[in-house]
Amino acid sequence: MALADDLRDHVSEHRTGLLYDLVFAVVWVAAMTALHGVLAGPQWAYYLLLAAGIPAYFAFQFSLAAVPE
Repeated sequence: MALADDLRDHVSEHRTGLLYDLVFAVVWVAAMTALHGVLAGPQWAYYLLLAAGIPAYFAFQFSLAAVPE
């Protein structure tokens, strides 16, 4: 049960961060899928939009860290 306890502790410690990550990923993929559907671009452009989520994610994390508490 040590693995389950470790996992439970990790999730309880990082609950807010995990939630932000999940929300960002879902919103990014949904927005890029909708944008690609509206523009009807080529498949490689869709993958490029999804890959752009990686630097966008780090920019999002940087902006969260820069906000004074």
